[in-house]
Amino acid sequence: MTRLANKVALVVGGASGIGLAIAQRFTAEGATVFITGRRQGDLDQALAQIGPGAKAQVADPSRQADLEAVVETMDREAGHIDVLVVNAATSESARLEQTTEEQFDRQMGVNVRALFFAVQRSLPLMGQGSTIVLVGSIGGRIGTEGYSVYNASKAAVRSLTRTWTVELAPRGIRVNVVSPGPTDTAMFDSVPEDMRASLAAEIPIGRLGRPDEIAAAALFLASDDSSFVTGVELCVDGGMAQV
Repeated sequence: MTRLANKVALVVGGASGIGLAIAQRFTAEGATVFITGRRQGDLDQALAQIGPGAKAQVADPSRQADLEAVVETMDREAGHIDVLVVNAATSESARLEQTTEEQFDRQMGVNVRALFFAVQRSLPLMGQGSTIVLVGSIGGRIGTEGYSVYNASKAAVRSLTRTWTVELAPRGIRVNVVSPGPTDTAMFDSVPEDMRASLAAEIPIGRLGRPDEIAAAALFLASDDSSFVTGVELCVDGGMAQV
C-alpha cells in the first residue's frame, strides 16, 4: 500500500482518536507523517502506535507561536508539506440560554480560528499537487440539542472549504472536508451502554463509526485517487445525516 509514497503529511491533532487513526493509515500508505498534540505523553503513546518514521511536536493549535514553530520544524526537516490534515477540535454541551462566553470562545477558537490559521501558516510549504483535508462533522448539517456552538463551528469548516477551494485552485491545491458521524473514540468510553445503544439506533447502519473508517475516507481525499475531487464534504456517518 503506497498511495502516499514519498509524501510528507502534517496531522494537526494527531495524538488520539480520529487524528491518530489518520496518521497510522497515512504512514501505512508510505507517507512521512508529522503529528501535533497538546501533551508530550500523549504524543509519545501515539508515536508508539504509529510506528517508525512518524514525528511529533507539542503544539496548542490555538496558539499562533506553536503553529509557526511546527511549520518551521517541517520546513527544516522536510522542506514542504504535501498533505495537511486539521483535526483538532473541542465540543461542549450547553443549551442556548446556558452557554457562557467562555464556552463560545473556546469552541470557536479551536474549531474555527485555530483551523483557519493552521491552514494559513502551512500554505508557504504547500504547492502544486498538495491537498488539504479538514475534519468537520455532520453536526454542521443537523440540529442537535445543546450543541449550537459546536454545530455552528463545524458549519463554518464546511464554508471555509468552499472558499478555499476557489482561492487555492490556481496554486494546484485541493481542499476537502471529511465529516464523521458519531465515532467510537475515547470520548465515548464514559458514555453508558444504554445511551450508546440509543445513539446507534439513530444510525441507519446501526452502530457507531470506527476511527479507521474515517481515516480511510481521509486517505481517499489526500491521495491521487481523488485527483478530480475538490470542495466536497464527504460524510462518513452510517447514513445518519443523509436520510
